[in-house]
Amino acid sequence: MFVRITDRTYRPNSLSDFGMTTSTNQIVSLSEFTYKKGREIFGEKEPAEFVFQVKQGAVRTYKLLSDGRRQISAFHLAGDIFGLENGAVHRFTAEAVTQTTVRLVRRQSLEAGAETDAVVTRNLITMTTDNLQHAETHMLLLGRKNALERVAAFLLEMDRRMVPGSQMSLPMSRRDIADYLGITLETVSRALSRLKAENVIGFVGENHREIVLTDRIRLETFDMPA
Repeated sequence: MFVRITDRTYRPNSLSDFGMTTSTNQIVSLSEFTYKKGREIFGEKEPAEFVFQVKQGAVRTYKLLSDGRRQISAFHLAGDIFGLENGAVHRFTAEAVTQTTVRLVRRQSLEAGAETDAVVTRNLITMTTDNLQHAETHMLLLGRKNALERVAAFLLEMDRRMVPGSQMSLPMSRRDIADYLGITLETVSRALSRLKAENVIGFVGENHREIVLTDRIRLETFDMPA
């Protein structure tokens, strides 16, 4: 299921190495794994024993609906922490979008750290709140916006989260984007073509994953329902 790039001994690191701020710089055991494109990191309903951080690459979390369709709930990019659950099992399946390296720490270590470090507790509360806000925003996007508005909102989200610049290199495919936005692949393609025709975006390369935002201000107007 994975290609491991460390030995079986967990390495001592501090929580700050995991991307969390602490008042005591507590030592925890981290490990790294590399997953090939499309490989599962954890499955829905599997025990949530670890919390993960994307070191390099990208991860998608999703559910398979009863009719076989896939609904992607989130994309996790470099630096993002995911797999933090309120219950004992994972609610979604996580897969590598591209070849991806993740770091992981035992959930018990985070919970133990939170018991003695108020800063760690605030970190966990902030992560949980951010996840709820993302879920609410995503629900609004799926329920209240048309296809063009959804694609515009997605591009603006990626622009905020990726390395600043006029050009975005999207790791996910148009199928992934469609399953995230709750529309068809063809609809995503039409929306992107419309934005290009309006001189809001441009494409670089043959696969069109390199997108240039030529007019961010105008793109924001497409994200606003009339």
